[in-house]
Parts: sequence; C-alpha cells; structure tokens
Amino acid sequence: MRKLIAGMKVSLDGKYEGPESVADWVEAWSDDYGLMAEVDACVLGAGMYGGYERYWTSVQTAPDTPAWISGAPPTPAERQWADFIRRTPHYVLSATLDHADWPDTAFIRGVADLAALKQQAGKSIYLVGGGRTTAGLIDAGVVDELRLIVYPVIAGDGKALFATGGRRQGLDLRRAEPLGDGRVRLAYGIG
Repeated sequence: MRKLIAGMKVSLDGKYEGPESVADWVEAWSDDYGLMAEVDACVLGAGMYGGYERYWTSVQTAPDTPAWISGAPPTPAERQWADFIRRTPHYVLSATLDHADWPDTAFIRGVADLAALKQQAGKSIYLVGGGRTTAGLIDAGVVDELRLIVYPVIAGDGKALFATGGRRQGLDLRRAEPLGDGRVRLAYGIG
C-alpha cells in the first residue's frame, strides 16, 4: 500500500496562515521536505487548488517573473519543484469541482476514493494541503506521515493547522533536523 505523506510549513504556534490568509514567513514553496524521490502523485483540497494551479503555472511559464504570492522571482528550488509537478499526476479532493486547467488532474470525491488511490501501485502520495484538508484527513486516519517545517515565528492570529481536529492523535517522531535561520524539519509517523 502507498503512503500518504502530508507536508506543511507552520509557525511555532502551529499556524499555516497568518491573519492576512498568507504564510508571509515562508520565503519559498519548494520541496523542503525531501519528497521528490519518494512520491509520484499529489493530492490537494478544493480550497487550495485554484491558488496552487495559478502559482505553479506562473512559475512554469514565467520562471524569472516575480510571483504574485511573494513578489519575488521563483527560487531555483521552486523552479525544480515546478518541473517535477508538471509531470506528476494531481488529485483534487472535492465534492463539487469537476474541471481543472492543470494537466493530468483528476478529482476524488471523499476519503474512500483516497483510500482506494493508496491501494494502487506506485510510490508514496504527497498531500500538499491545504490546512483544513490535511487536518481532516489526519483525523480520518488516512495520512501515514506528517512532515513539518517549523518557522521561528509566533504568528498570533491566523489559522491553526489542528484547530479542526476532532480527536486526539498520537504521533511517532521519526526525524528532527535543524535547518538554517532557526527553522526545524520534523517527520512524524501517524497511528
């Protein structure tokens, strides 16, 4: 069975977005989790899909132009990730969406469809997000691993990653690694 690996960039107080609905402490949206060699599919929620499609399409088509979300040109690592996801199937978890401009995108309608996807042959699947989708799928018991990059900032107001969690969930620390400028990369097994 394939693993479903969630990756999130959060503040020290567990926020995935600040009060302006942006994680303005994140400088780049590259693969800082080390997933490219491990995954061959990506899953994201319907709420995140539109911005994701827009951002990564702009990186792919205009790699030297400042991105709308950050105001800075994409980093080399973001351009590398954009090339990777260009050839990687995507699945959008949505009960209502039925059209995607992003190539090789399909829709899954619920947890049962995601569980069936995990049964198919292949590498692990990257749960890109968003935050509500990630928390909900952890709560539903279908996420196998959680990778976090914790930034040395207290966001205060904003959206907490686990604010909607409905049940207590034990985690098993698999890796902890300090990164530059005070960030920490953590990997937890779930279950």
